[in-house]
Amino acid sequence: MTPLPPRPLWAGRSLALIGIVLVAFNLRTAVASLSPILGQLEAEVPLAPAIVGFLGMLPPLCYALFGILTPMVAKRFGLEVTLVAALVVLSLGLAGRGLAGSALWLVAASTVTFAAIGVGNVLLPPLVKRYFPDRIGLVTTIYVTAMSISTFTPPLIAVPVADAAGWRVSLGEWAFVAAISLVPWIAMLLHPKRAAEALPEEADPGLLRYAMRSPLAWSLTIVFAVSGFNAYAAFAWLPTILHDIAGVSPAQAGALLSLYAAMGLPAGLLVPLLAARYGKVGLLVAVAVATSVAGYLGLLLAPAWATWLWVALAGIGPLLFPLALVLINLRTRTHAGAVALSGFVQSGGYLIVAVGPLLVGLLHEWTGGWTWPLILLLASAVPAAIAGAVVARPRYLEDEHSLGR
Repeated sequence: MTPLPPRPLWAGRSLALIGIVLVAFNLRTAVASLSPILGQLEAEVPLAPAIVGFLGMLPPLCYALFGILTPMVAKRFGLEVTLVAALVVLSLGLAGRGLAGSALWLVAASTVTFAAIGVGNVLLPPLVKRYFPDRIGLVTTIYVTAMSISTFTPPLIAVPVADAAGWRVSLGEWAFVAAISLVPWIAMLLHPKRAAEALPEEADPGLLRYAMRSPLAWSLTIVFAVSGFNAYAAFAWLPTILHDIAGVSPAQAGALLSLYAAMGLPAGLLVPLLAARYGKVGLLVAVAVATSVAGYLGLLLAPAWATWLWVALAGIGPLLFPLALVLINLRTRTHAGAVALSGFVQSGGYLIVAVGPLLVGLLHEWTGGWTWPLILLLASAVPAAIAGAVVARPRYLEDEHSLGR
């Protein structure tokens, strides 16, 4: 296929670019905005550790479920209509979290919120393909950067806003950002000229079935899952852990969670380049494993000394996430293979990721401390190293499939 000649980024598609960036910014705000103000919230709405753990597992659980359902809905109603509906639901869910009067209400509003985000996760790539077929790499980098910023911004401002205006404002303010994101998409729906749809793609059934017994697919799923397991456990529990073991204030804990999340920004920019252009997959796996081990050992052995360093090192570990995403393309020969491997890795991986925050919360409740939860997170480096050694070797899903027939 002849590559499309690039045209100016803003030419006739300014609304689409603004809309894509705004949607991307909304995909992580709800994940990282709760845990820094958990203490203030619990003063009004008591939450058991199991409930906090369940709230932490909701995002990946919803991502896995709605990653399967969204393509079918989008094929029926179209990308823009589905996205507008998701943004409306997201705005209501975020506002509902700020209005929560009980644990059940908070869980229900959070479920609605993360379901809507799960839809947005799936819709963004085909929207980029539709409106920017000549600039896919550039626009993808732009929206991934927006997602990274939206991950470390909420914990940075959550406590100051809660101190000034209350936890309800701190938690619910993101509904306003979601509502603003509706404007460009509604404007495009009302625009008379619309291009042909680029719908979410479905995986080849044969390759998808084979992925269930492919060593490559399972290893890549483990790499993806370990990264998410650690990241979502941190989003749910890291401020509380740091307050208890290092004696930091709520504001400092929120800033440290922001530091943890901010480590994903350079990783998202550098990892695809190092993996795709230079083939340094094994080196990247080694860096992720080594920094995770160093970070968690530091929190276990000397939590009050250079706490920021241990958090930053632990935050480098989830570079396995962008690595897994780029390997989906590097370890497949065809588009059908990439779609099949992506579906298997993300759906299966997010189901495993969902266990992380709940398991950390239950271990804390059972043991009365944070030593065993941190040991669990430290131990997750072992399967990551083993699976990483498998995915570091150049091999392709389609080749395995052909040999396995």
